[in-house]
Amino acid sequence: MKNFLLVSLFFAVVGLLATPANAQERSNDSSRPSPNAMVSQTIGTTVVTITYGRPSLRGRDMSGLAPSGRVWRTGANESTAITFSNDVMFGGQEVAAGTYSLYTIPGESEWTLIINEKLSWGTAYDEAMDVVRVPSAVVKNNAPMAESFTIFFDTLSDTKAHLNLHWGTTLVAVPITTE
Repeated sequence: MKNFLLVSLFFAVVGLLATPANAQERSNDSSRPSPNAMVSQTIGTTVVTITYGRPSLRGRDMSGLAPSGRVWRTGANESTAITFSNDVMFGGQEVAAGTYSLYTIPGESEWTLIINEKLSWGTAYDEAMDVVRVPSAVVKNNAPMAESFTIFFDTLSDTKAHLNLHWGTTLVAVPITTE
């Protein structure tokens, strides 16, 4: 009986300690208009993980949702989080291992991708916390139609992959390289 009480107490304490950690994670509420997504890619021994909200066009113009020339949270809801397990070169610029926000400044022929130290609800951008800004050409202005914003990796090798942002008929890619 004493062992049963000790085991029960142990699991109750573990459950109470786990609750605050779960509250800080993204909500996986399937009723969100912009559901959460996560993509992860191993490049050599480095794991790159991105968690973001996936807004959909729903007949709207992308420029109203990802405004040209203005900082955008690169998704919906919370700021898009990008984690590097090791140091990387992001678009040719050094970024230390860690978790950051990924913001963008959309444009007609070029987007600027921003790695920022501040993790927050998506509209609380602070330029003073930028780690790097990387200009990236729009590689396809007539890409196949993507109703929902999508982030994916391609062009994978032992030391490199391209991080792709695709929405509407716009596709932007930035190289991530490792040692």
